[in-house]
Amino acid sequence: MLRIAVQAKGRLYDETMSFLGESDIKLSAMKRSLLVQSSNFPLEVLFLRDDDIPQSVATGVADIGIVGENEFVEKNEDAEIIKRLGFSKCRLSLAMPKDIEYPGVKWFHGKKIATSYPGILSSFLKENGVNAEIHVITGSVEVAPGIGLADAIFDIVSSVSNRLKEVEVVMKSEALLIGNRNLSEEKQGILRELLFRMDAVKTAEDKKYVLMNAPKEKLDEIVSVLPGMKSPTVMPLAQEGWCSVHTVLDEKCFWEIIGKLKALGAEGILVLPIEKMII
Repeated sequence: MLRIAVQAKGRLYDETMSFLGESDIKLSAMKRSLLVQSSNFPLEVLFLRDDDIPQSVATGVADIGIVGENEFVEKNEDAEIIKRLGFSKCRLSLAMPKDIEYPGVKWFHGKKIATSYPGILSSFLKENGVNAEIHVITGSVEVAPGIGLADAIFDIVSSVSNRLKEVEVVMKSEALLIGNRNLSEEKQGILRELLFRMDAVKTAEDKKYVLMNAPKEKLDEIVSVLPGMKSPTVMPLAQEGWCSVHTVLDEKCFWEIIGKLKALGAEGILVLPIEKMII
């Protein structure tokens, strides 16, 4: 049995549970449960505070964990990054009062900065030769300048409020799958199967399966504009001079490609979502 530590609530919890579900990991009701076992995979989920996850994985309380990169870097525990997951993205930034002109990072010299991430902030200040006082706060860091506790803040930024402006992006963060460095061979085998499922889900993201009817005389030109995973599948149709073309398209270039296909005479274009893709 492999044990995975995940955040007990919040946006990362929601996105993690969705990701595990897409990987076909079935979990029973989770309300008020600390530990929940999957009904169809040798995995149990341990629900923790986000800042407890790195230590739980490093010490072997959990075998693997899904945690924000910001918390992983801040805690600096001896666990390994297994996979970047690409969701729960955020950034950690320095912010200061809006009505003060920002001349550069040296402005923070001699100032008091409120933060929940003293480790990351301390490293950044040291790298930039800035000597500032770090005031550690848990909770609503943004209110610190307004009530006189600090001159500026360093925190996760989405939309800065409380009359502050974001002036320095220090770190970009996303969800990470981390692991204990001493997993048994049995647990490594379970992890490989879990990664196989996760990879199938991630590969399918933003991909569309496209089917179309194409005139044979234009087939070479149509194939030339398709940037699919491999050569498209081409099958003859009952109607003379026509064939069916099947391919996979990335959503970011989808409409541009569809426009070119229509201009080349493709008809009956059908677009289907892809749940998982194994390559």
